[in-house]
Amino acid sequence: MSQPPPSPEESVDPSRFEYSPDERTLLLRLAHESILSTLEGREIPLDPPTDHFAQPRGVFTTLYLGGALRGCIGYALPVSSVYHAVAGTARAAAFQDTRFPHITLPEAPELEIELSILSPPQRIDPEAIEIGRHGLLITMVGSRGLLLPQVPVEHHWDRTTFLEQTCRKAGLPPDAWKKGAIIEAFTAEVFGEKRV
Repeated sequence: MSQPPPSPEESVDPSRFEYSPDERTLLLRLAHESILSTLEGREIPLDPPTDHFAQPRGVFTTLYLGGALRGCIGYALPVSSVYHAVAGTARAAAFQDTRFPHITLPEAPELEIELSILSPPQRIDPEAIEIGRHGLLITMVGSRGLLLPQVPVEHHWDRTTFLEQTCRKAGLPPDAWKKGAIIEAFTAEVFGEKRV
């Protein structure tokens, strides 16, 4: 029986992580504070505290409540600093993901947050896609779908299923990746918190 593909964390040498444990903790705290401050109607300072946090990155914030998905929104492209992107995507995941009701004040302290900091997407041949390493961005005739690297690992998908599901996310036929769609891949540094 074949072994399951590695998780995104397991598939990368820890020495290659861009963000230190302290930086990860700070970004996760920022995400929580961004949600809580919105609920409480107050502002928080958003000046990046270091040059590293001022660098532009694509970011996705995923929220879990009681182990269940509760929101996920992000930017595939580096449209703002990682610090602003974490704050903005955390708020958006909490209050703008139309699949879920808004996060409430009693729920906020119970949220588990996972951050995915993305590399810039680049064109890739389908055969070169690595499960557990690459996320996918598929574009065709104005439609775009994105799935993060951890998604096929969580669902035990092979490469073809990953491509088909990303096409479906874009609202395209599942075989659009064979019929002229632009296929781009990116990597993500994924980290978060799990409550026991």
